[in-house]
Amino acid sequence: FASYYGDHMVLQKKPSGAVVWGHGELGAVVTVTLSGAGGLIIMEKTAQVKGPSGTWTTVLDPMDQGGPYTLTAEQGLENVTLRDIYFGDVWLCSGQSNMAMTVLQVANASQELALASRYPYVRVFAAAPARSNIELEDLERIDLPWSIPTAENLGHGNFTYFSAVCWLLGRSLYEALGSPIGLVEVAWGGTPIEAWSSRRVLQACGLPEDTGREGPQNSLWHGACFNLKPALCFVPPLSLALSSSTSPHQHLSGPQTPSVLWNAMIHPLLNMTLRGVAWYQGEANAFLHTDHYNCTFPALIADWRRMFHAGSAGQTEPLLPFGFVQLSTYRRQNADDSFAWLRWHQTADLGVVPNARMPSTFMAVAMDLGDEHSPYGSIHPRDKQNVAHRLLLGARAVAYGDKDLVFQGPYPTRAILEVTRGLLNVTYSQELICRQRDAQAFEACCSSQASLCRWLPAPVVAVGSRTVTLALSGCRMLVLGLRYAWAEWPCEYQACPLYNPQGLPAPPFL
Repeated sequence: FASYYGDHMVLQKKPSGAVVWGHGELGAVVTVTLSGAGGLIIMEKTAQVKGPSGTWTTVLDPMDQGGPYTLTAEQGLENVTLRDIYFGDVWLCSGQSNMAMTVLQVANASQELALASRYPYVRVFAAAPARSNIELEDLERIDLPWSIPTAENLGHGNFTYFSAVCWLLGRSLYEALGSPIGLVEVAWGGTPIEAWSSRRVLQACGLPEDTGREGPQNSLWHGACFNLKPALCFVPPLSLALSSSTSPHQHLSGPQTPSVLWNAMIHPLLNMTLRGVAWYQGEANAFLHTDHYNCTFPALIADWRRMFHAGSAGQTEPLLPFGFVQLSTYRRQNADDSFAWLRWHQTADLGVVPNARMPSTFMAVAMDLGDEHSPYGSIHPRDKQNVAHRLLLGARAVAYGDKDLVFQGPYPTRAILEVTRGLLNVTYSQELICRQRDAQAFEACCSSQASLCRWLPAPVVAVGSRTVTLALSGCRMLVLGLRYAWAEWPCEYQACPLYNPQGLPAPPFL
């Protein structure tokens, strides 16, 4: 079997068929047997080893959730047997350091780790960080083979394994669905989206496809370091002023070169049958190719879907559900609006998802979960529980079709200007709960001509059940636009101005 298979794994349940693959002698026939309790044979499949890579692939018949099963591959007198296999839903978790943060690093870590043993049917797997200039068929190494969760493997260290966001989402999915859940972590801190993108994505978005040997001369960020363990590498754009009380490892950096993580960490997994993807990335791109992210992110989603569908012989659905976390916060009172732009670009400049450019996607808003005193730097907030809860709501609605579930915050549907009174009435899609009336979250674009924009505060003067009335007294010219929460640190912890009754924040908009 491919190197990352092992005992305790979860394979995708029906209606999809799980794909099993591995290596063998060229031309040989491999027999794959799935057995249940007492050795009862459930199914048998044969596959031929083909060149030039010497691999074989077979698709199992769709299976109901449950287990345990035994899976055996035989070639002549040789055989490999994997035990304690369950069928359930398999989710891939990828991104940079906020995805790589382990359960050890989050709020209430000791309590979370103590709960690990209650979830033996949520299985975890973590690929080791690796890069390659060519597309690989196999992962180079694994950090955590398929395992039953324990306090040790959920809290192995900082930014190693296992991902807190991935674990908390998977655990919540198990509680909601009652189905075994398989979680595959593929993350590396300090990495831009370009490194996770195939050459097709880069071409589609007009970005350079640098496939030469990685090094300072062709890195996307001047000053990054290379060929070091992640914990020893720093990237200037993400560094904070380090006080004596902060860890020097808080700003992990991975490779910057385009496609090297796609090649080494995603391409080897394409045969897997998946149920969904969770993505937490973007901080790096607040400092790099920010204005391309409204292309690269939708293009990456579409490309991953196409390739996982093809690689799994059509078993992974074409519109593979794809959830992501919108950027949280970084520097308080910082005038730079790159974080605000990146949040906007994460929605393909449409504000909410799913949308026409990003179908079958869902988003966890996190701008109200800032953590100025995080020991890992303010760019790494410790409240991953709320992040996972908001992802769970999106997953249940988008991936599992729960039509009655409210999974996103209120969003404006129209704005009517009362010129004589100098007021702007903004109507929202949902009932509003106002937590911060005084926050200067709304700004109007005031202009004396159609092209120039001066953003001035538009104070809230009234909040109705679905409307917000803004004063435009400072804007005595043309009103060309409106924006909300357009800042790197737009609101205090769980105290943005607007939420819905379910406690979900209104997302930022422009």
